[in-house]
Amino acid sequence: MALNTATRPGPQERGEGWRRPAWLEATGEWARERLRLLDSPLATHHVLLATTALLVVIGLVMVLSSSSVESLRENGSQFTYFKSQSVYALLGATVLLVASRVPAHAWRRLALPALVGAALLQLLVFVPGLGHEVGGNRNWIRVGGFSAQPAEAAKVALVLACALALARKRDRLHEPAQLVGALLPSVGATVGLVLLSRDLGTALVMMFMVAAMLWTSGVPVRFFALAGGAGAALAVALVVTSDNRMKRVHDWLFGTATSGVEIQGASWQPVQGKYALASGGWWGLGLGASREKWQWLPEAHNDFIFAIIGEELGLPGTLVVLVLFAVLALAALRLVRRSEDLFTKVAVTGFAAWLLGQACLNIGVVLGVLPVIGVPLPFISAGGTALVVTLLAVGVLLSFARAEPGAPEALKARESVVARSLAVLPRRERRTR
Repeated sequence: MALNTATRPGPQERGEGWRRPAWLEATGEWARERLRLLDSPLATHHVLLATTALLVVIGLVMVLSSSSVESLRENGSQFTYFKSQSVYALLGATVLLVASRVPAHAWRRLALPALVGAALLQLLVFVPGLGHEVGGNRNWIRVGGFSAQPAEAAKVALVLACALALARKRDRLHEPAQLVGALLPSVGATVGLVLLSRDLGTALVMMFMVAAMLWTSGVPVRFFALAGGAGAALAVALVVTSDNRMKRVHDWLFGTATSGVEIQGASWQPVQGKYALASGGWWGLGLGASREKWQWLPEAHNDFIFAIIGEELGLPGTLVVLVLFAVLALAALRLVRRSEDLFTKVAVTGFAAWLLGQACLNIGVVLGVLPVIGVPLPFISAGGTALVVTLLAVGVLLSFARAEPGAPEALKARESVVARSLAVLPRRERRTR
């Protein structure tokens, strides 16, 4: 029998009306306000800056935690590495601020000088007494107590020089001769010299950057197959000609025995990295409670710092890092889409490919998805040169973000409001007196 609901009283008539709780209303309003902020021309700028600051702070905390035992053993103080990283973070923040205030169009003029300077710096690693070999790679220079890795600066030069060349040849990139001519100077002066220093990890990151920039500039897809084949052949040749690399790839493909002398060799580091992640479990052992940092995991504060994050902070800690890098990727994508200049689009793609590609390589190594390559985790791993140059790259991105459509007007409006507010302050002080 059908029920007659036509005369059935509604909720309001029965006095049973449902009202959303105040906390739900407040949450919805907060979410709507945040979404409205994304429509601002300065949204990309603010997201990039906030995400970078959070990653650097996490890096400083984890460097202090992961290096405390080694620092205490070597220097008598658990804060030595942390203090050094903090100094470089402050220096990098200054570099970021200066780079963000450089007009976006000025980076075009700086591309060629940066390329020449980076090539000269990279050549210094071959000078006897100045260049030093670390882990089988001759990629460091040391002057007194100061050491630096010129390949980090070469990444910035590579992005700017490639973006300039591709923007100038934008109408002829479908011609192989024109494409090779555009890329040869910048790639040869950066990737070529890095390969001569036997730093395959950094070279792989740089080649990924070039591929991403070529994709954004509209290079025909058929060229990627040829370039990918050539790059793969070169990587295989470099692996086959190095006993150390062959050992790493063999252990990655076929695994290692967990007993005997084999695990004490090249396999020790990746195995201990997995132990760190496994012992951390879902929720981690707690900040500072890592067991692997007690001389079990080599380079715990450098290349394998992500393993310590997983051990101490568990899955939530690792997810926070991954989400922050994902937000960085979305901000870069927004900047590429909103930019009107091809040079800016290609350069932003190059910087984003550098930061995100290197992060994926580092995390992939820690998880065992990739063989040990030897690249740090951007913003988080210990390393002064890497942190300063990475923050320089973010500063360039901020410079481009400040030139987005509508961003200059928004900046002027904000500066005028601040100026008027500061001008009123002295009058108020006089009145209160």
